[in-house]
Amino acid sequence: MRYLLLFFLLLFHAKLKAQQTFKTKFDSFKKLEIDSGITLTFDEPDQLNAKLPTKLIIFALPNGNTTAQSFGKQLAPGDDWHFDIQHIGAQTAFIRKTDPQTNYIVVYAENSLKAWPSWRRKFANSDDRIADLVKQVENRYAQYHPQLMLTSHSGGGSFIFGYINAQPSLPANLVRIGFLDATYGYETEKHQSKLANWVKLPNKSLQVIAYNDSVVLYNGKPLVSPTGGTWYRSQLLAKDLVVAGQLQKQELEDRISFKNKKGTLSFTLIKNPEAKIFHTVLVEKNGFIQLVLAGTKFENKGYTFWKDRAYTSFILP
Repeated sequence: MRYLLLFFLLLFHAKLKAQQTFKTKFDSFKKLEIDSGITLTFDEPDQLNAKLPTKLIIFALPNGNTTAQSFGKQLAPGDDWHFDIQHIGAQTAFIRKTDPQTNYIVVYAENSLKAWPSWRRKFANSDDRIADLVKQVENRYAQYHPQLMLTSHSGGGSFIFGYINAQPSLPANLVRIGFLDATYGYETEKHQSKLANWVKLPNKSLQVIAYNDSVVLYNGKPLVSPTGGTWYRSQLLAKDLVVAGQLQKQELEDRISFKNKKGTLSFTLIKNPEAKIFHTVLVEKNGFIQLVLAGTKFENKGYTFWKDRAYTSFILP
């Protein structure tokens, strides 16, 4: 009886420990609050090895999500559904396991309005503030000489366009930009030349993923305007960047793609004949992994974009 009681106590303790895993992990992250309502959350590897290359990934949150929800966890009864639509934390863990010879640091960029477009409209000098924020994050890891990567989902793309606006030209240590259904704010006049000049430089990568949102109706009305969605804006960006190199168009049953030979300049546009809303599904189906690994030797290693989750085992309870 005593051993049976001990067994159940150990089982209860293990279950309790598992239930606390997400909270323990998330609470361990360093956080930095900046004036104007910005909160940065730092997901660092367990060990930062100064001898390894470091990739510093800033992830600008989508509209309506908190950092905890974007990080993600297994849903329990009563949990908000937002905890199960992105899983940037689990996808980051997958990336680290796939490429253990690189320090991957992910910095979540959140603001109190839960919408980067709204935040930028609130502050007259918002673009300069974003540029200063990025520089502050870079300086934090200066000893590791990080390669900077700017990634985003949804309205988080506004953060990246704000950063681009503030730069006379994009810096050399910025090696990758990733838009995950986040090109709403692209404007030819403001962004074409800077992006075109940047992608011509060695070891630069621009990854764009979107879907046909132009056919979607929400409450009986079009989800986006004819020229305001990511389907239109992403194709406009692809057209504008032909000046930066030859893009090969490929059309498959479920997608249209525009890529250069190396895959470092890539547009993946998912068709939508049934007019569904795929806005978050693009993230769920290994979208963040694709943004980070596309065009590298790790692309499609253990995962496939637009297929089942490859990171399920890394989702914390």
